[in-house]
Amino acid sequence: MIGHIKRRLGQYGAAWVAAFLATGAAILAGMLFEDLIVVADMVLPVMMAAAVLALGVGLIASLVSRETVGTKLAVGALALLLVLPLMWAPVAAGVAIAFFADRSIEYSQVYAAFQIGVSELLFPLEQLVRSGAVFGSVWALFQGVASIVGFISALSNIWPILRRLLGPEPAPAA
Repeated sequence: MIGHIKRRLGQYGAAWVAAFLATGAAILAGMLFEDLIVVADMVLPVMMAAAVLALGVGLIASLVSRETVGTKLAVGALALLLVLPLMWAPVAAGVAIAFFADRSIEYSQVYAAFQIGVSELLFPLEQLVRSGAVFGSVWALFQGVASIVGFISALSNIWPILRRLLGPEPAPAA
């Protein structure tokens, strides 16, 4: 059970990194021919859909596997919990490029629609928890949590590779 969940979380981390890097590369390449905002509006929907599709493939693979029902339910719950942070990966790439290009990503229709969609999902939860406090803090919290989840997922995938590259640890002196 734990092994299967760890494998799926590792695949999630790989999907997060792949979505971030592929989106960044596509936006940078597209900027050679078109404005950043136009490129972001073309690239982001495709990459967000690809990221969700990757998550869905992993979920379906778990559901048709020979794992226990509890494991399948755990993977399903994790997929629901992690879908928004995974969709944030391509958006975060667009935000990072816009930051370094000294442009405002808020002019992107896809970014604005994503922000509005997330707010429509999170605002009722915020009202339950904080009785209608300001949305901006919830959006900032979402961005931070989604970025941290992606970073931890990426690091958990990259760490074993780094350990292999650095070589075996020295044996203790007897």
